[in-house]
Amino acid sequence: MKWYLQEKDPHREFLTRPNQTKTREEHTKQLQQLKSKTATGDSTKKGDRGPDPFSLSLIKSVTSGQNSSKVAKAVYYGHGIELKEEMSSVQFPRADTPEDNAKLTSDVHIDEPSEVHISEKKITKILNIKLAYRDPDKTWDISLKNDTVTSIDPHTSRSHAPIANPEILNGDKGFLLPSLCHPHIHLDKCFLLSDPKYSDLFIQKGDFAEALSLTSQAKARFTPNDLLRRGRWLVKESVAAGVTCMRAFVEIDATVGFKCLEAGLTLKEQYRDACHIQICAFAQDPIFSGESAAENSNLMEQAVQREGVDVIGSTPYVEADEARMRQNIHWAIVIAMKYEKHLDMHLDYNLDASREPITYYVIDVLQKMDWKRKARDKKIVLGHCTRLTLFTSDQWYDLKRRMGDLPISFVGLPTSDLFMMGRPTEDNSGGERPRGTLQIPQMINEFHLQGTFGVNNVGNAFTPQGCCDSLSLASMCVGVYQAGSKRDAETLYEYVSTRAKLAIGYGDQCALDVKEGDKGDLVLVSASAYNGGRLWDTLQDVINDPPRDRSILRWSHIVRISTGKCTRIDET
Repeated sequence: MKWYLQEKDPHREFLTRPNQTKTREEHTKQLQQLKSKTATGDSTKKGDRGPDPFSLSLIKSVTSGQNSSKVAKAVYYGHGIELKEEMSSVQFPRADTPEDNAKLTSDVHIDEPSEVHISEKKITKILNIKLAYRDPDKTWDISLKNDTVTSIDPHTSRSHAPIANPEILNGDKGFLLPSLCHPHIHLDKCFLLSDPKYSDLFIQKGDFAEALSLTSQAKARFTPNDLLRRGRWLVKESVAAGVTCMRAFVEIDATVGFKCLEAGLTLKEQYRDACHIQICAFAQDPIFSGESAAENSNLMEQAVQREGVDVIGSTPYVEADEARMRQNIHWAIVIAMKYEKHLDMHLDYNLDASREPITYYVIDVLQKMDWKRKARDKKIVLGHCTRLTLFTSDQWYDLKRRMGDLPISFVGLPTSDLFMMGRPTEDNSGGERPRGTLQIPQMINEFHLQGTFGVNNVGNAFTPQGCCDSLSLASMCVGVYQAGSKRDAETLYEYVSTRAKLAIGYGDQCALDVKEGDKGDLVLVSASAYNGGRLWDTLQDVINDPPRDRSILRWSHIVRISTGKCTRIDET
């Protein structure tokens, strides 16, 4: 079964089954024409980049899921889950015939990837805008030169943009803010629930065991076009929302080999003018447990050495026992220091007060290996860490003391944590549902730790809800953190922008104010309602009800997303 594009959208292509819009004969004829063009080379037009480098350089990898049960056992150990009990209620789709199997693993035909339009001219002036920390009743004009703010002046009635001047942007009383950032997002597992290729892998129970099983089955079907298609959806939707940098996790293991990595590197290059994509080579599967452990370790070390890989990531809690969890941690730190990479670890994804957090061991190893001095400017991110939400104040202060001056940032992942953590037992009527996600505002304000929060997964069994818009996540966190004050709104924006960039080593300040001498990417958030009614007068209004109309400035160029091929427009 093939799937075809029915229509295009600036954010995501919509896929439909054959016969819904065309006859089978028309689809067959279209497919034959496409194959003919590909075979003769006619599909490469003058000026195109030619064949996808992913397809040319893809490394053949092991795709069988034969070790999935051992991986599952290891992960369940890390979460305190009894494997047999959980798996007995998980339903697996069957491929009874070769034809059925082909349906499950066939790829989706797609048109050219979506185009990123970069304005030919740089913006030199932005007029009539609001700025953070300034009088909300006043608007401002700013001037830019060489990607730097050179002046900020009060807007007056005499300030107006010449008609059709491509170098001047009329802000129309919108908010000019630092661009958004994803400090933690999985590029290869996104949109599995909305992709028709995986329509048989649907949620029934919604727990962690089922999510792991469904995702493992999906990984065995990953193909180059599939990964690129869903990856483009994620990047496009993120950029359209105002995201100009992200840390993207791509998994490397015996099941997928380098497929996900190649897709990530291709997208990093393809969208480089619109978004800085940090690639994290991620060991989701065990490095010291199971039959594939040695192969996983070898593949990971090869991946980390690839040009374009910025970060090594690991998930110690998937190992079979605590001893091997500690080996995993030590291994990841050694590899990060050896190849001079940032370090990003998924830790303590549980709410079990009887278990000591493995985060302590991570900090001890980092101190013993003298990370601060030897790793120099490389950052450390610890994600999830939901076990720490059970800490007392004394335990938080003790953790801060242990950390010393290590460059550690904690990243909460509220959409995933709220869906997975704190599920009530069947006999308590659902009365107990702890949030189960790091309380980032309290960690920063009271215990002086560094932290932020991120989207994590989008549209898969671990996180079926949510989207790629970081500002929407900040709005959700007004309720998660019960953060409704004016100052709360400012800090919530920091978490999805400047603090997120600091955590991944991309920025150098937390403040949201735009001032003379500043460089960096910006987003202009519209202040006008869709129906021409109310206005967004304060940053608090923007956080509580994020406007969808946004203009993205990267290196002083306007970035727009549309359908078509992704191209680079060089300066002349």
